[in-house]
Amino acid sequence: MPAADVLILTNGPGEVATWVRPVVQQLRQIWGERLRISVVLSPCPHSTGLETRILEQIPGVTRVQAAQHFWPFLLWGQTVDHWDWLPRGVVVFLGGDPFYTLVCGWRLGYPTLAYAEVRVRWPQWFSGLALANKHLLTQMSPQHQRRARVVGDLMVAAASAWEKTASPRRQIGLLPGSKTYKLTQGVPFCLTVAAWLSERHPDVDFVLPVAPTLTLNDLARYADPRVNPLIQRLGWETAVLTHDQQEHYFALKNGTRVRLVTDFPAYEVLQQCCVCVTTVGANTAELTALGVPMIVLLLTHQPLGEVARAWDGLAGVAASLPGVGRAFATVYGQWMQRRLGLLAWPNIWAGRMVVPELIGAIAPETVGEMISQYLQHPEQLAHIQAELRQVRGPLGADQAVAQMITQLLTDGRIDKVNE
Repeated sequence: MPAADVLILTNGPGEVATWVRPVVQQLRQIWGERLRISVVLSPCPHSTGLETRILEQIPGVTRVQAAQHFWPFLLWGQTVDHWDWLPRGVVVFLGGDPFYTLVCGWRLGYPTLAYAEVRVRWPQWFSGLALANKHLLTQMSPQHQRRARVVGDLMVAAASAWEKTASPRRQIGLLPGSKTYKLTQGVPFCLTVAAWLSERHPDVDFVLPVAPTLTLNDLARYADPRVNPLIQRLGWETAVLTHDQQEHYFALKNGTRVRLVTDFPAYEVLQQCCVCVTTVGANTAELTALGVPMIVLLLTHQPLGEVARAWDGLAGVAASLPGVGRAFATVYGQWMQRRLGLLAWPNIWAGRMVVPELIGAIAPETVGEMISQYLQHPEQLAHIQAELRQVRGPLGADQAVAQMITQLLTDGRIDKVNE
């Protein structure tokens, strides 16, 4: 029988992949089967509905409850499958609203731990606080700082174990995103970049990691002009989904093939890339952890009101509101353009532009020319790679969070002055 329970509250696909997964792996290494790890999903505006399936496939997760059953659990403490709880346990916040974690901890009589990436909320009520950055300590009084530790960024920890020092191949990664409004632009845009480059650098390979929330057929729809009218309007590339033994490809008209990678996470493939084309978001933190140079895109070939719905957090929610959403999207989009250079995670961490960011109705040829210059001058990529390793911050956030959970399970409290 397990010795203790760990209840993790989370919400969206990004948090599941880059926060929950590495922490669960570390807890299993420390506790083995003596720990029962339960994950409860709360509603998320960016949810794909597949988060439950992804969590069930993570080794070490014992049981999962989907987001549609969240409110009865929060209000009355009843899970849909009538879970039981052990006398000893911890409730951990890894996405959603931290207040939910406090409610569950109070009901179960468990200490609570919150991971804070951008903002510390309710510090006076949590038993422990795991902080991504030192500056978060300034949001807390000295009294509450005693229960906090600066652990580093979990998004970095999720990928850092895969970093290798071997020279990357002449392989280019294409990461168009996972949300509809990003994929509508991102898939044909990236394919057009690949077609342009393959004609000038025929020795270069292309890979496209498939988001776990997408099937291959779903992804192929974004490369089909009969389904995606943006392709014909902008004259971008189309592709046909093909299969070669155990591998899957997008076949382009000029003979270029883009290999589709369904392994998740695709870190082993990404770390072999000399450069990647990616959207803003968690991808940029993972590539930073791997030390992979990147060109970061925020495409606006669609009306800004539609693009805005793909934004993360409250901005995406506000942009989707009826009536005021379009006006908000316009104003917020203009503000984002003024922040150019501070949208990707490595640039945010460094406070300067470490990797290039392009925002607007960018021509695919512009990105192709940038990559072509990199291929001809690999010393530029080596310089970016060195900078990424410098700015990514401390490694081992997943280990530190798991150790804090262990301390709460054994001592029931965290009381340590930050050095």
